[in-house]
Amino acid sequence: MIGRIAGRIDYKAEDHVLIDVRGVGYVVYCSDRTLAALPGPGEATALFTDLLVREDLLQLFGFPTLVEKEWHRLLMSVQGIGAKASLAILGALGPDAVSRAIALGDWNAIKVAKGVGPKTAQRVVNELKDKAPTVMAMGAGRVAAPGADDAVIEPVTPAPQSVAAPVASNSSAQAEALSALGNLGYAPGEAASAVAQAAGEAPEADTAALIRAALKLLAPKG
Repeated sequence: MIGRIAGRIDYKAEDHVLIDVRGVGYVVYCSDRTLAALPGPGEATALFTDLLVREDLLQLFGFPTLVEKEWHRLLMSVQGIGAKASLAILGALGPDAVSRAIALGDWNAIKVAKGVGPKTAQRVVNELKDKAPTVMAMGAGRVAAPGADDAVIEPVTPAPQSVAAPVASNSSAQAEALSALGNLGYAPGEAASAVAQAAGEAPEADTAALIRAALKLLAPKG
């Protein structure tokens, strides 16, 4: 299994990038969002990858963070969602917005992705809602940016540090708030929904602020 690719970009196409790793070119398919965030030809980059194996086809899909890779794998487990639809969802929303939409049961947000209809969007939310807390707890996750320990990158120029798609500034805060609510005894599903709603209303909120807001949302009404 190829889990990570680090090398220099040879060229970028409409739906994939060719990464040269010591003279071997790897075609890696990415979402629009990821492709737009990658540097230009000749620059160093790195991506976490997922290998799709079929009888007559091997395809690599690339992601800037482990969180996005995990969402891709989960989305692909839903009937009617193939690799193309998964990348469309991640490209349209980004991993954090996907987490919020699924945790909140907002299938309308999912169906904005190209090629994803209402019934499929509802299926995504229904099948993955219970899994959203686990992915959200991963926080921002590891970023696949190239580092000094990547032997495949020749030290011609300093490796760029901002090759990953933008990650919401409070991703780690969401994970910490989710963990705190779990420690308080809230069920993973209701905690994830409250944290997602709080994060959507205050994208720059820190952990303490998210916990306070989520607790207000979880408080009994009446």
